[in-house]
Amino acid sequence: MKNLPFLISGIFATLLFSWMGVVLGTQIQYGDLERSSSELDENGNILSDETLFPEPLVGLAQIGEEVYTEMGCSHCHTQQVRKKGMGSDFERGWGKRQSVARDYILQSRVLLGSYRIGQDLANVGDRDYDRNWHMLHFYNPQITSPNSNMPPYSFLFDYKKIKGQKSLDALDFSMDTSNLYKPEEGFEVVPTTRAKALVEYMMSLNQDYELPEMKFTALE
Repeated sequence: MKNLPFLISGIFATLLFSWMGVVLGTQIQYGDLERSSSELDENGNILSDETLFPEPLVGLAQIGEEVYTEMGCSHCHTQQVRKKGMGSDFERGWGKRQSVARDYILQSRVLLGSYRIGQDLANVGDRDYDRNWHMLHFYNPQITSPNSNMPPYSFLFDYKKIKGQKSLDALDFSMDTSNLYKPEEGFEVVPTTRAKALVEYMMSLNQDYELPEMKFTALE
């Protein structure tokens, strides 16, 4: 028992160093960051007349972030463009620069993701996907991405009979050249509010801005 104080001290020291590495280290790197203009003045101060980044989510995109979290999308998708040389992110066109800590300061829950079973989404809002493409992709990924292993999220949509005029927000199935997923004649597929919110969140994901610590020229 005479070694008990040394044992307790060792346990305490191990926990302390772990805390310093995980909690304190993260606070030093991330905790004091603020939104910033892409350029700083000669004294290193933020330019107040410039747009500040990252920009906050607004409207339906805020709800869409919650839907994204609830659906567990981060288990298969990341939101982090890796450093050049640490993968093929830039070659795939997933970003113009690597992601940095400042990109995530407005997120109450940082959705970096666990695996890349699907493509990285950090800049999906800057790609050539319109809202209808996203709607079809969530309704059934086989329409937009044949052989995709992503499950359909058709429960986020209403399949209903057309009464009078077709709904203004009904999905356009012209991309479905196989005719396997189009609704039957006289029926339509309409997105629910959750589906619309999720799509708006997708459209908002865009790190197409420079920061003082990370420029597009970092690729060169």
